[in-house]
Amino acid sequence: GANSITGQCNAMGSRLWSNTTNLFGHYRFEDPEHRRKVAEALSLPVERIPNQGSWSYDRILQGIDDGEIRGLWFVATNPAHSWINRTEAIARLKKLDFLVVQDMYVSTETAQLADLVLPAAGWGEKDGTFINSERRYGVHKRVREAPGEALADFQIFRAIARYWGLDELFTEWSSPLAVFRIMQRASRGQPCDITGIRDYEHIDLQGGIQWPWTSDDAQNANGPATHRRLFADGQFFTEDGKARLIVDKVEQMPEPPCEQFPWLLLSGRGSVSQWHTQTRTEKSPLLRKLYPNQAYIEIHPKDADELQVTTGDQVHVRSRRGAVHVTAMVTPSVRPKEAFIPMHYRQTNRLTLPHFDPYSRQPSYKDCAVAIEAHPQ
Repeated sequence: GANSITGQCNAMGSRLWSNTTNLFGHYRFEDPEHRRKVAEALSLPVERIPNQGSWSYDRILQGIDDGEIRGLWFVATNPAHSWINRTEAIARLKKLDFLVVQDMYVSTETAQLADLVLPAAGWGEKDGTFINSERRYGVHKRVREAPGEALADFQIFRAIARYWGLDELFTEWSSPLAVFRIMQRASRGQPCDITGIRDYEHIDLQGGIQWPWTSDDAQNANGPATHRRLFADGQFFTEDGKARLIVDKVEQMPEPPCEQFPWLLLSGRGSVSQWHTQTRTEKSPLLRKLYPNQAYIEIHPKDADELQVTTGDQVHVRSRRGAVHVTAMVTPSVRPKEAFIPMHYRQTNRLTLPHFDPYSRQPSYKDCAVAIEAHPQ
């Protein structure tokens, strides 16, 4: 789309080249021609590609409750901390017959629940590419060996495929660059066409290359311009070239504040020194000096007067799903009867309400009703 709002260096890469709710490379599972092209690019029998989209995250977790899913394999994600209403999420994960977690750290809340942990290498311990929010491919290079038994994700996937007797399907996957060649082949004729990129060195020499960069572009130009904007000509990747905007009616929030729970709780990013579930940032002594190590709640001065609390006091925050103790931070940056807790702390998602956008299935962490009480010292 025109405005990719992503939070991590390869968030676009994981969306574009993963088989999540869409087939990778801007293809669709439901389209027979798309399945044929992907099967051809991967040298796979087309029958191996499903004809329906994958389940969304919330549907996967619901599948555990329904007995449809008995094993899960998480790669570089920590839902036992980050998923909305985490108490329920943890209970679901504990129902699984087998849970696999592939991550750099065994200390994450999800890894602690795992039956099998696959230790993964970090970014400086493996080769490959990433795509940032402006569609720019960049190369990252291995500068040291991974510690202990840790392996690059690429090596882990190859090893699992071999163990499962599927090695013949991955004969071309000899290196990350070889897989990049497969991606190029699959991208031909797609919005994300990268057939004009020569190799990793080409990306390096250009300081990164934005998609699309086709083989025709490469023949008709001296090189990709440093910055290229999509849709500046008003043409979009649709049959008639027009953008598709979803316009929906505004719905009431499912859990508005009430007499019993009179505050509206919001969550989101905290300080620049914290990141997501703090899998890494909480391990840095330097970063830990730059943000409050204990969970806190921002409340308006009028609410603080009503509660008779000041900054630094402990407060009790309760929703219909759980209760936590956090430190009060009195600030006019939030409105009266609204409160904010950064998402990075383990306590936050004990409170949040599981409801989801009907189109993207993204969970809403931005609205649930809570009660706040001064905690006796």
